[in-house]
Amino acid sequence: MKGLPSTLVKVIESFTKFPGIGKKTAHRLGLHVLKANSVEIESFSQALLDVKSKINTCASCHNIAEDTLCEICSDNSRDNSLICVCEDPPDIYLLEKTGFNGVYHVLGGLLAPLDGIGPDNLNVDSLLERARNASEVIIATDASAEGDTTALYLSQIMQDFPVKLTRLARGLPVGGHLEYVDDATLTKSINNRVEVAEEV
Repeated sequence: MKGLPSTLVKVIESFTKFPGIGKKTAHRLGLHVLKANSVEIESFSQALLDVKSKINTCASCHNIAEDTLCEICSDNSRDNSLICVCEDPPDIYLLEKTGFNGVYHVLGGLLAPLDGIGPDNLNVDSLLERARNASEVIIATDASAEGDTTALYLSQIMQDFPVKLTRLARGLPVGGHLEYVDDATLTKSINNRVEVAEEV
């Protein structure tokens, strides 16, 4: 970057490594860092260091946490008999917006045999321990080949458990028009149709 000191260029290049940050935004952020007072920048840099040194994995569900248990697992108002299984921690924050009041279990990925990711690479054993005491396990994996494979595998290994196994519903989005829906989604919608009384 012509005309800029190498120190500032390093900051700008560092920002471009963040997802969703292009060159122009990184440039603006770099200039903002330059203009900001030292206290703000020191606080920001300490926050970044703290994220790497203080954040670990929840001993129960494998969500991100600062203590032994994450905030959700340590919340006594949650229904521990209702476990929602997801791929990664960011999925939890999406599901939390729905008002779900159970607990979660993070697999840490999805089965992908071609990429060498098998059950031993995921948090399956700890899920099985927790599932034995649950009333329902909701499998909330992606609607992808890997997500479907993982859901099928989990349903097979838990088929003899005294637990209700469910999967997130798939189909038409709220407010969607049939003419804009892709074939796969429409097929899932027709195959997984429900009685009108169930939707009301």
